Amino acid sequence: MIIERELTPFVVFAEDPVLTALAKINANKQRIVFCVDAHGVLTGSISDGDFRRWIIEHPTASMDVSAGGVANTAVRTMPATAAPAEVRGAFTTGGISHVPLVDDRGHLVAIAIDRADVLRIGRHEIGEENPAFVIAEIGNNHNGSVDLAKHLVDLAVAAGADAVKFQLRDLNALYRQPGAATGGEDLGVQYTLDLLRRFSLPADSLFEVFDHARDAGIDVMCTPWDAPSVQALAEYGVSGLKIASADLTNHELIANAAGRGLPLVLSTGMSRESEIIETVALLHDQGAAFALLHCQSTYPAPYKDLNLAYLDRLAEIGQCVVGYSGHERGWHVPVVAVARGARIVEKHFTVDRTMEGNDHTVSLLPDEFGVMVEQIRDIELAMGTRAERAVSTGEMMNRVTLAKSLVAARPIAVGAMVTRDDVAVKSPGRGLQPNVLPRLLGRTMRRSLAEGDFFFDGDLHDETPTGRPFSFRRSWGLPVRYHDHAALAAQSNPDFLEFHFSYKDLDVEMDEFFSAPLDLAFTTHLPDLFAGDFLVDLASMDDEVWERSIHEVQRTVDVTRRLRRWFISGDDPVMVVTMGGFTKDRHIAAVERTAKYARIADALARLDTDGVRLAAQTLPPYPWLMGGQQFHNLFVDPRDTAQFAAETGTALCFDASHTKLATNFLGIPFSEATELLLPHTIHLHLVDATGVDGEGVQVGEGDIDWPDFASALDRLAPGVSFIPEIWQGHINGGEGFWTALDRLERWL
Repeated sequence: MIIERELTPFVVFAEDPVLTALAKINANKQRIVFCVDAHGVLTGSISDGDFRRWIIEHPTASMDVSAGGVANTAVRTMPATAAPAEVRGAFTTGGISHVPLVDDRGHLVAIAIDRADVLRIGRHEIGEENPAFVIAEIGNNHNGSVDLAKHLVDLAVAAGADAVKFQLRDLNALYRQPGAATGGEDLGVQYTLDLLRRFSLPADSLFEVFDHARDAGIDVMCTPWDAPSVQALAEYGVSGLKIASADLTNHELIANAAGRGLPLVLSTGMSRESEIIETVALLHDQGAAFALLHCQSTYPAPYKDLNLAYLDRLAEIGQCVVGYSGHERGWHVPVVAVARGARIVEKHFTVDRTMEGNDHTVSLLPDEFGVMVEQIRDIELAMGTRAERAVSTGEMMNRVTLAKSLVAARPIAVGAMVTRDDVAVKSPGRGLQPNVLPRLLGRTMRRSLAEGDFFFDGDLHDETPTGRPFSFRRSWGLPVRYHDHAALAAQSNPDFLEFHFSYKDLDVEMDEFFSAPLDLAFTTHLPDLFAGDFLVDLASMDDEVWERSIHEVQRTVDVTRRLRRWFISGDDPVMVVTMGGFTKDRHIAAVERTAKYARIADALARLDTDGVRLAAQTLPPYPWLMGGQQFHNLFVDPRDTAQFAAETGTALCFDASHTKLATNFLGIPFSEATELLLPHTIHLHLVDATGVDGEGVQVGEGDIDWPDFASALDRLAPGVSFIPEIWQGHINGGEGFWTALDRLERWL
C-alpha cells in the first residue's frame, strides 16, 4: 500500500468537463480520478467502469457534461487519521484498489493505493518501471555542525542524489546510562557513545537542515533510533523513515514508525532470514508501505560477504520494493546492485574520509557519489526492457554501410519476372536484406534495373509512393546529390534543390551533372564528414582543428558560389552548417558552452560568405557520427542557441528532428523551442523524431505534434523554405520524401 499525497494527477473539480477527467484517468494510469468541489471537499469518484456505465445509461449525452454529473457519489472513504492497518482493511472488499482519505470536514487529504510493487517517497515513485532512488546517507557525517550538514545537502543535490538521509537520537531514551560513566561498557560502545554525544544534532537543529534541503529541492529521510525521535520526525513530516539494520528486530520501534502513515525503508544487515521474515509479517500486519534494503553491516564490508544474489530472495520474502545499502569500498557494487534489481541505493556521503567518526571511512566523496549516480543511470538505460528487439537508429545507419543487399545481377526490364539468376548479394546494405530473397523471386518488376541496382522494399509491393505535384504555403525543396538530382526533380515540382555534399563532391567537376541552367533555386549542406575521419568543429580550442574547420567551411562556401551558375532562380543560396561543439564521452557543463560559442563567432568572422547565407543547424543531444553515438553541446539547448543567434546575427536552420530530440533530452516543451528559435530561422528541415536519439523518423511516426508545429511555423516563420529530410528518403526513387511531402501537405 502507498499513501499518495501528491493529488494533482488524481483530482478534478466537479464542474470540470468529463473529458478532463478521462484525460487524467489516461495520464495517471490508475484508471480512476476523484472529484472535489471548489473547497477541496470530496464529492465522488470516476473510474473507467463508472464512465462506461454512465455512457450506456445516457447514449445520446453530450461530452460537455461535468465530471460531477458522471461521478459515483457513493465512494468509500477513510479518515485521514486512520492507522495504516485500518486503511489496508478497506481493500479486502469489493475489489477496491483506491481509498480516499479525508479530514473531519470531508476535504480530500490523500489517497491510499493498494500496491506493493511501488513505494512513494516525497516526489519519487519507486518501483521496477522507475529510476533507482539514490539516497545520500549523511547520517552524522556533519560531525555536529549545522553549516556542514547544509553544505553536504547542497553537494548531494549537485551529485544527483534523490534524497538525503540523517539520523536522530534521543540519547536519554536510547541508552541505558547515556550520561553516566561508561567504564562497564565494551570499548565499541564507549567509542560510539562518545561520538554521539559530540556529533549528534538535536531535533531543532536537524529540522533547520531539513528546511534547507527542501528549499534545495531534495527529499529528506531520517533514521529514528527511539520512540521520541519517531514522534518528532512524524510531526515534522519527513518524506520517509529509515529503520537501521540494528533495529530490524526492534518490533516495538517498527510498529511505532509503521503507525505514522509514512513510507518505511528498512535495512536487513545483522539479521538472520528468520528475523527478516518476522519483521515482514509485522509490517504487513501494520499495513505499512515499505521497502527492504540488502545490507552487510561491517565498515568497510569485504566484497566476499556482500552476496548481491540475495536481492532476489529478499524480494520474495518481502513482496516489496528492494534495494541495497552499501558499506563496501568504492561505488561499483551499488551500480551492479541496480543491474540485479535494486530500486533503492543508499551510500554514505562525506567531504573528507579522514574526519573523525566510523561512517566517514566507508563514505563516498561528492565527485565519487556523482560518478556512481551517473553510472547507475547509464546501467538503467542499458538494462532496457524485454520488448521485441528492434534495430536502433545507429545500427540502422551502420547496417546501410556494413551489411549486404540484394542487387540486380544483370539488367532487368519492366514486366520481367525476377529469377534467381537475376539477383546477387553485394555490399553496401542500402537495399533489401539478403534474407528477403524468397519474397523477391517471382515478382514482376514495375521498373527497369541496371546491373548493380538495388532491390528495394517497393519491389515487394504492387504500389509504392511516387512523386507528384505538391502545393504548400511556402517554398519547398528536395534533398539531392549531384548524381540523382535530375531524376528526383523530374518526378515533382520543387521550388529548389538542396545539395547534401559528401567531401568528395567538393572535388568533382560539377559541370558534368548539368546540361543547362535550371529554373530553380538551390541550397547546400556542409559535408558531415571529411577525409581522414575529420569532423568540422568551429568551436574547437585546438588551433589545428579550428583552422582546418574554417578551411573546409570556406571550401564548401566556394563550391556553393560556383554552383550558382547552374540555377537561374532564387536569392543568395542558404548553406546549412553543423558548427561543431561535439564531444566523444560526455556532455560538457553549461558554463563551458560560452567560450565555445565565442570560438564559433570568431571562426565565422574569418569566412568570406559573400553571396551565400550561412545557417547554423540546430543539433540533437546524441548525434550519430562515424558509426557511433557522440555528444553535441552547442545549438542543442534552444535558450543559448537563440541567444547566440540574436547576439551574432547568425541565421538558423531549424531541424525539427534534432530540436525535438533536444527538448526531449532537456525535458522542456517543443513549443518553447519553436518560440525561441523560429524567429531566427531562415530554413527548415522537416522530419520526425523519437526519444533522445531517434532522428530521421518519417513524418507522423514520431513524437512531434505536427498540427501544433505547423501553426507555430505559420505564426513565427511564415514563408521560410523547407525540405523533408527523412533518413534514406532518397532510396527507391525518393519513396521516403514523397511519403513525407504527402503528409506535410495537410498542414503546410
